[in-house]
Amino acid sequence: MAYFKISYLRNGEKLEYITKAEIKIEAIKEFKENPKGIFLSIEEIDEPFEIKLKKIGAYIKEKFFKKKIPPLSYIATLRQMAVMLDAGIPINTTLKTVIRTCDNKRVKEIFEELYRDIESGANLSDSLKRFEDEVGKLSVVMIELGEKIGLLAESINKLADFLQEIYDNRMKLKKATRYPLLVIVAMIISFSLVIVLVIPQFMDIFNEFQAQLPFPTRLLIWIEGAIRDYSLYMLGGAILIFGVLNRIYKKNDNFHRFIDRAMLKVYIVGSVIYLSMVGRFVYIFDRLISSGLPIIDALKTAISVVDNKYLKEKLEGISQSIEEGNSLTNGFMQTGQFDNIVTQMIEAGETSGSLGKMLDKVSIYYKNKFQNLVDNVSTMIEPILIAGIAGFVLLLGLGIFLPMWSLAGAVGG
Repeated sequence: MAYFKISYLRNGEKLEYITKAEIKIEAIKEFKENPKGIFLSIEEIDEPFEIKLKKIGAYIKEKFFKKKIPPLSYIATLRQMAVMLDAGIPINTTLKTVIRTCDNKRVKEIFEELYRDIESGANLSDSLKRFEDEVGKLSVVMIELGEKIGLLAESINKLADFLQEIYDNRMKLKKATRYPLLVIVAMIISFSLVIVLVIPQFMDIFNEFQAQLPFPTRLLIWIEGAIRDYSLYMLGGAILIFGVLNRIYKKNDNFHRFIDRAMLKVYIVGSVIYLSMVGRFVYIFDRLISSGLPIIDALKTAISVVDNKYLKEKLEGISQSIEEGNSLTNGFMQTGQFDNIVTQMIEAGETSGSLGKMLDKVSIYYKNKFQNLVDNVSTMIEPILIAGIAGFVLLLGLGIFLPMWSLAGAVGG
């Protein structure tokens, strides 16, 4: 689509307006169908600045201010769907009922769209893909799984369980990190007050006595000056850097992979990401294998729920290994992402013909590890918090007391 500026004459005055069309002829035709005056000329122009500004505003609004669907409302709707489908009620009737009883506007709008698509002959999973950014990849995969194996009600119910578990774990993580965050905020406020209100007083006194400030105090003064003079630039620079990195992360596969790999190495955060992603992968793979789906197809579908690009590419090596004629166990081992106990369990399942049972045990294994990690997050954070508080107190102590001792020497001199 191109932009065109049309000049026309009305009441003896020359006016202009901008329109959008594929080609110049279409723009002229549109003008003649809705005449505003006497046509004079038309020229193709670049995208106007006002329109670019509107697009930027719309992008910022969508990315940063878009309201997410409340998880509890969505989960309640899924559970209602599962109960009705399990009772043998048709999918279109089920959707009409949940639309009528849904208490959240956005969730209601999504299910209204799903109902219209179902009425026109579409699959539920295909229709749901349009809202993947809001409901999540897991929802699409689980409903697609239910359609494939003919157990839609069971899959939706399990999806609700999954989402409830994710929500509960998120609440546990928030609760576990609430105290450390409050401590960090208190440290930042105290630090800011000291360097803004206390440290400059020492500078004035020492300038009067021509005494040299010790290094910790000079460091605090430098920080105070940087915050006072460059705080807005620092904030703007941080926002700009974040925006640029976020865009590169989405557009550049190598950078995306590098960041995702680095995230897996971050203390606590990496373990949370790894256990949640691998746990979902194993569970979906287990369900698909148990339903009789070929291993390659089951692997590709299960891998699709993994959001971490680095981990996803490692898991894709499993299907590549099987296509080359290797066993499933070798595929899992070659990724380097699984414990020995996991690969041994999978090997035992392959050799004994009970792979489904073993995958179920592996799924429980990862679920228990994840729950144990979530339950002990606060304990794991404590050493870092204590070290941070100690460093903070040491810097402030040296920055305040050393100049007092130097001041006494300066006064004596």
